[in-house]
Amino acid sequence: MDYFLTEEQQMIRDTAREIASEKIIPVRAELDEKNEFPTSILEDMAKADLFSIFIPEEYGGFGGGCFEIVLALEELARGCVGVATSYAASALGIFPVLIAGSEEMKKKYLPDVAAGTRWAAFGLTEANAGSDAGGVQTTAVLDGDEWVLNGTKQWITNGGEAHLYTIVALTDPRKGARGASIFLVEDGDPGFSYGKKEDKMGIRASATRELILKDCRIPKDRLVGRQGTGFITVMKTLDISRPGIASLGVGLGQAALDEAVTYAKQRVQFGKPIISFQAISHMLADMAIQVEAARALVYAAARHIDSNPKKMSKASSMCKVFATDMAMKVTTDAVQVLGGYGYMKEYPVEKMMRDAKILQIYEGTNQIQRNVVGQELNKEYAS
Repeated sequence: MDYFLTEEQQMIRDTAREIASEKIIPVRAELDEKNEFPTSILEDMAKADLFSIFIPEEYGGFGGGCFEIVLALEELARGCVGVATSYAASALGIFPVLIAGSEEMKKKYLPDVAAGTRWAAFGLTEANAGSDAGGVQTTAVLDGDEWVLNGTKQWITNGGEAHLYTIVALTDPRKGARGASIFLVEDGDPGFSYGKKEDKMGIRASATRELILKDCRIPKDRLVGRQGTGFITVMKTLDISRPGIASLGVGLGQAALDEAVTYAKQRVQFGKPIISFQAISHMLADMAIQVEAARALVYAAARHIDSNPKKMSKASSMCKVFATDMAMKVTTDAVQVLGGYGYMKEYPVEKMMRDAKILQIYEGTNQIQRNVVGQELNKEYAS
């Protein structure tokens, strides 16, 4: 369908599509097998200015919004969700600085992020703070001109590969979530280290590690925003980033549909290509309908967020749920269309099905997203 993209938006889409076709697809199986971080591909993205999309022009970026990020991520995910996640996580990691950082902080860090020479990561999740993001236990204590951070972050995307980490920590534990603040920690800061790289079911090209903060000392000016406003910034960050996860689902669903249709046209049984059988053609038709419906919702939600930044929670959660549930179903159906071949690593739909599962889990499980939508409905229909 024609979504009336501007010339700049078409350029973003086409650039990301070219990288997916030429750089990602030829090596995605190898990256998955080796559990290998796609450093060289991220460097190619930097050369193509993809990291500048989400950075304002005054800091060396393109000045795009949620919609432009969605366009890029969808195309990258058609190549590999693991690689696309590595790119998306850098945007997620720097969003708190964009939302709440001081002008001095933005001038210092954003140009390097826009150039793709420094990658970012978001340090929120802990062993006891997953869906209950307010359960963070990492602490930050001011000691003279330095903050001292102690705690452990779990399952952090880009952990050990990123150069910049936005860390959520309690500056006043007595206030719970209202006592949370955000800090910018750099790779190499004293007291900052990494745990083992996780061995995951899917998105294996993406690096996932623990972040360990043991008397980690950082300068006083690395506080992002005002003290005690960290949880508000976290919620705003996730509202902006969730359509990106939804777009990964759209790209993955499209890739699985492409593989399934191509196979169904080539595979002959009972003397005919299997696409000629109604059982298969109806399955493919449902897959196509679901992909296009998800794309329409994600695009609409992204455009809504860009024009209504104060009212984005419901749209953000709705598109994340719909598109990622779609990706799980469509990739499962793609495996079914390919039959025994679909279950083999020689064919890409096996990997796509494994990759799809995490989309329903990270950046807020789909059960949590349904809670958000329900809460927003409750507010809207309050008497």
